[in-house]
Amino acid sequence: MSDASQKPDASKKPKFSRVTFRRLMSLARPQTRRLIAGTVFLLIASALGLVYPKVIGDIIDQALKAGDRSRIDAIALSMVAVFLVQGAAMALRFYFFTTAGERVVTKLRQDLFASLMSQEVGFFDERKTGELTNRLASDTTVLQNTVSVNISMGLRNAASALGSIALLFYTSPMLTGLMLAIVPVVAVGAVTYGRRVRGLAKQTQDALARANEVAEESLSGIRTVRSFAAERHEVERYRSATEIAYDVARQRARQSSYFMAGASSAGYLASAVVLWYGGRLVLDGRLTVGSLTSFLIYSIMVAFSLGALTDLWADFMRASGAAERVFELIDRTPAIPASGGERLPALQGQVDFQAVRFAYPSRQDVPVLQGIDLALAPGEVVAIVGPSGAGKSTIAALLARMYDPQGGRVLLDGRELRSLDPEWLRQQVGTVAQEPMLFASSIADNIRYGRTDASDAEVEAAARAANAHEFISRFPEGYRTLVGERGVQLSGGQKQRIAIARAVLKNPRLLVLDEATSALDAESEHLVQEALERLMKGRTTLIIAHRLSTVIGADRVVVMEGGKVVQSGNHAALMGQEGLYRRLVERQFVAA
Repeated sequence: MSDASQKPDASKKPKFSRVTFRRLMSLARPQTRRLIAGTVFLLIASALGLVYPKVIGDIIDQALKAGDRSRIDAIALSMVAVFLVQGAAMALRFYFFTTAGERVVTKLRQDLFASLMSQEVGFFDERKTGELTNRLASDTTVLQNTVSVNISMGLRNAASALGSIALLFYTSPMLTGLMLAIVPVVAVGAVTYGRRVRGLAKQTQDALARANEVAEESLSGIRTVRSFAAERHEVERYRSATEIAYDVARQRARQSSYFMAGASSAGYLASAVVLWYGGRLVLDGRLTVGSLTSFLIYSIMVAFSLGALTDLWADFMRASGAAERVFELIDRTPAIPASGGERLPALQGQVDFQAVRFAYPSRQDVPVLQGIDLALAPGEVVAIVGPSGAGKSTIAALLARMYDPQGGRVLLDGRELRSLDPEWLRQQVGTVAQEPMLFASSIADNIRYGRTDASDAEVEAAARAANAHEFISRFPEGYRTLVGERGVQLSGGQKQRIAIARAVLKNPRLLVLDEATSALDAESEHLVQEALERLMKGRTTLIIAHRLSTVIGADRVVVMEGGKVVQSGNHAALMGQEGLYRRLVERQFVAA
């Protein structure tokens, strides 16, 4: 298999201009009306803002010089009206741009999460949960500021700067030329600074992602942390991770301080030159005091606008690093598609593993299955036993096409799994694991996860079939009882029975029981085993277990060792011959 097929996300990273502009702006297309409205109000607010310095100059040159109080009053009243209209325009500009940006980022988060949900299981083997949640939370938050408020602020400051420069040329072309002589130097510095900040921003996001991974692991495994009294160790791990992020952020702050010092000094130097030369023009009679005052105010507006644009540019460059990561995940093509392919009109449940070889994507050099041949007839119950690491659970993962084998084929009713629709296939496979995953919602919602359109009566019927209705009824809230994160408020046996009820409601044609009773006490095991026996009737069932009680009634027992099938037959036949199965059973009796 080629490297490209193994790592479909390892393509060349997208360029900054393509990622940040074309992709983000393409997401903004549905918000065109809001953006146009925001731009109109932005131009109105910016144009009205440019009136103020001109009015100041007129007051100095005309009203004060003539001593005309009525003209001063009229100008002041007109300015009040201008400021009220400007304030309303600024508010509307902010509203339209912000809501458009929020919608863009909401869509971006939805696209990113949908892409993550479509990735194959091997992708998650190589990526930590903390890193992915950081992309959803931290990276999209950075982009949220960029495509909402920052774009609005950038356009406003750009309009203000361009308008002010135009009025500066109108007031005094010579002074404007002197002032703008410093702009190329600042522009070159801004580009260089932006590139450096972009690289440091990407390092910061990576460092924060690693810190988030540590936090996610520690919090999700808090019971293990507490049982080993490892709180200080986890705090130190998180402290170390955040210190690395701080060091990178400090480098970014140092670069920012250098550029801000240079740009600020250049701006003030330009203002000093303008004031010096402008004063000489006033003394020579070639410029009025009011015009010089207006010019200085316009100069200040240009300086503030350019300074704000510089800060926004730095923010935009920081966001570009986040955008690259987000779009890299959105664009990633899963090695196993989430849907698409053939759906069989009727399913018998014949399963065939033919010379299957497999190694996990994250450990390609460690073979797990080495030429497995295994057949399950429709309705047959097959138990797989063997020591840890023999490849038992891998068989179940391949059956649900969580992974594809590197060699050989897996067939369902004579059709290779690669040709079938994975979504349809997984609807036909029900799994009850040793540690079932429950969501932090109600018992009813967790059971209904097997079929989201099920009625309350169907949920209750599934619970009864799973021997769960009795204990659920004892809860004050009944089926509305919240189970807590990962079902922590329920016992092991209760979680298992809810998982079985979920499988009953799903009504799959194929059933996988992966160590479903190994962690239960005798009473819970009895209730769960009784429910499982009802669930297995009429279904092709694959049982992965160590306990004799769960495999003794199987139609056939397959014994695996080192990724190979070493024995096969029913319990009685295997006990009558020397081999691994007999040794495993004898050890279990001795241990008991």
